[in-house]
Amino acid sequence: MSNYKVFVEVTARHDLQGNIRPLSIKWEDGRVFEVDRLLDVRQAASLKAGGMGMRYTCRICNKRMYLFCDQGKWFMERK
Repeated sequence: MSNYKVFVEVTARHDLQGNIRPLSIKWEDGRVFEVDRLLDVRQAASLKAGGMGMRYTCRICNKRMYLFCDQGKWFMERK
């Protein structure tokens, strides 16, 4: 199952209330993608890659993507 999990570098904003808002992600090949819009944040499991944590539903390059934060490590599901 771990073949579906891609660990990514994330630039995020942390506010005074403890909320985290991802601003951009750096994919495994070095490309950086801006998060166009944050659509939802909730505790959820990654059904494709395994793992549990906060799931950030983002719009990146006009596509709906899931970004997960599990114990401080960020990952996405590989297509």
